[in-house]
Amino acid sequence: MPSSSAQTPGAALYETSGLIDQYLEFHFGPEALGVRNFPVACIEAITASISPGRRDRCLDLGCAVGRSSFELARHFEHVDAVDYSAGFIAAAQAVQQQGSLTYHVPTEGALTCQREITLQSIDAGEVAARVHFQTGDACSLPAALTDYELVFAGNLIDRLYEPQLFLDSMAERIRSGGWLAITSPYTWLADYTPQEHWLGGYAAADGSPVDTFHGLQTALADQFTLVDRRDIPFVIRETARKHQHTLAELTLWQRR
Repeated sequence: MPSSSAQTPGAALYETSGLIDQYLEFHFGPEALGVRNFPVACIEAITASISPGRRDRCLDLGCAVGRSSFELARHFEHVDAVDYSAGFIAAAQAVQQQGSLTYHVPTEGALTCQREITLQSIDAGEVAARVHFQTGDACSLPAALTDYELVFAGNLIDRLYEPQLFLDSMAERIRSGGWLAITSPYTWLADYTPQEHWLGGYAAADGSPVDTFHGLQTALADQFTLVDRRDIPFVIRETARKHQHTLAELTLWQRR
């Protein structure tokens, strides 16, 4: 569910048809290697940890091709879903507006197989209209994107060109008592984030290691309290016999 900026070389990656198909498979395809669907697992973990009951507004940042947005729509009356990639947003809108979408996944070499997504297959037909998809930069969001009970940033933080800008804006966009959920495998790369803007994954001037969790704590401590921290695995299929298996850390923060 990454988002990036035009200011980083990695931004163009998310516009390729092959990667869009890979993320459609990641969001909507069958489970792989016995690991649960990642967007579904994330939203279930978050909604189980926050106060019960339907709420009115949430923001899904780095929504990619939209599965987490549709899952959030089961719990919120309105979901603003934002990703930097126009290709990802176009795919999410196609699923929403047409009710189905076909794509292709590699099997081996030049061979592929066709898959079909339907809103009915994920039981989202009645809630999909609650989502508003749009392109946007998570580090420079429009002023109108505010007053949320939940902001979900799924596998986003380590793909932003200046993640501190994003974190600094969260207190003014989330209601008092609201929630910020962040997932990430903390795979910092200079292609996406200049090293001087990394939240962790480096050594301090005295040689001591700085990890991303403590970077998040430092960035959010003035306005947010940590309420949950856990690992959520995910698998991204590359071919029929090659998969990426990764652990993302989920941290859930409540605005004071």
